Amino acid sequence: MGIGIDALNECTLCPRMCKVDRRTTKGVCTVGYLPKLSNIVLHKGEEPPLSGEKGAAAVFFTGCQMKCIYCQNMGFSQKGVGFEITVEELACAFLKVQEAGATTLDLVTPTPHLPWIIKALDMAKERGFSLPVVYNTSSYERVEILREIEGYIDIYLADIRYTDNEYGKRYSKVPDYWDVAQQAIVEMYRQVGPFDEERMKGLIIRILVLPNNVSGHEKALEFVAKLDKRIPVALMSQYIPHFGAKNDPLIGRKITKQDYESALDKLIELDLGGWMQLDEKERVTTAPLDWRCKL
Repeated sequence: MGIGIDALNECTLCPRMCKVDRRTTKGVCTVGYLPKLSNIVLHKGEEPPLSGEKGAAAVFFTGCQMKCIYCQNMGFSQKGVGFEITVEELACAFLKVQEAGATTLDLVTPTPHLPWIIKALDMAKERGFSLPVVYNTSSYERVEILREIEGYIDIYLADIRYTDNEYGKRYSKVPDYWDVAQQAIVEMYRQVGPFDEERMKGLIIRILVLPNNVSGHEKALEFVAKLDKRIPVALMSQYIPHFGAKNDPLIGRKITKQDYESALDKLIELDLGGWMQLDEKERVTTAPLDWRCKL
């Protein structure tokens, strides 16, 4: 079970399938060979059961298979900001955040780093690591790769960004987002079922409401309801037109109350549950963690 380091020799970890030898060349994701990240923090702004009292240990990996023009993490997701560490240091960091009282291990954009993550988890588990592992993803994932990591992931925290491939191409530079995401989410659901707080296991769907219904939130919610109405949905309202989105005719503004309420009305109509962001002032930030160490 799991993906070996040799997968990086001709990389096909994500749907981009760039097949570069990452020992010598960076992939489309902008990541080279070793695991690379920007920071690990205690994050209290994730969904309440994932954050718990002290927060989720959010591991912000460098690189991404998506190229969203409005990404708030542009520095490390697309511009390569971060630093490389060894797999031993990564495993030790997992143990340190557990000692710090984190509720979950929140792997943010983990796909380019999966071989190292799996190896680090194996090493950490041999030394007592037991936190629920969260796979925080855009859902632009290969089903074949998701099957390889089955058993390592307790909670899939999966975005639905768009329900129209053309919007995915225009705003995230991928040609087939919705086709790929639907299949990936079905596979995640097969592995873990709907999220259950008592088990700390399952699938949670996130929908970032975009202006002018570019997110296709009604269609996205219908997809979730058809899959399983027990899947909780985090309906997010914090979109800001950063970077390349600033002057776009469709998404070059913040969402309105009407934008958000149309999504909320659809969620209620479909009898779905989850978490809603009704007041931006209530959002919680992060706290630093002393995670650097060596086994």
